[in-house]
Amino acid sequence: MVTSSFDKLMGKVIEENTVREASCGEELRAMRDALDILGGKWKLMILRYLTNREKQDIHFKKMQREILGISAKVLTKELRDLEQNLLVSRQASEEPVRVFYKITNYGKSVVPVTESLVDWGLEYREKIKQEHSI
Repeated sequence: MVTSSFDKLMGKVIEENTVREASCGEELRAMRDALDILGGKWKLMILRYLTNREKQDIHFKKMQREILGISAKVLTKELRDLEQNLLVSRQASEEPVRVFYKITNYGKSVVPVTESLVDWGLEYREKIKQEHSI
């Protein structure tokens, strides 16, 4: 998809050589859908965590220990939501009994969103440091 800044401003989305006018209502509904799936304090952090550890076996307790501040109850709920929305897969082992989580291929489609948020967050932190050091 190639979209210029002007086209974005005008609400045009260019996909496979086709220009589509995205109405404000359509864009806001799409944004609401995305926020319903990814919103909250923890979901994007869980996806980022799993993305950064894609080659590792990540079990529930390890995730709870390493994602600081998340409770077992909230982690369980968020993982269920992410699994239901096809962003995370859950695999159980028998000996010892453990449940492992991985980001799915579809879940990887969220990586540009998390990359943008990390970049913006780093820029924000730097700006705040500069503003407060003056």
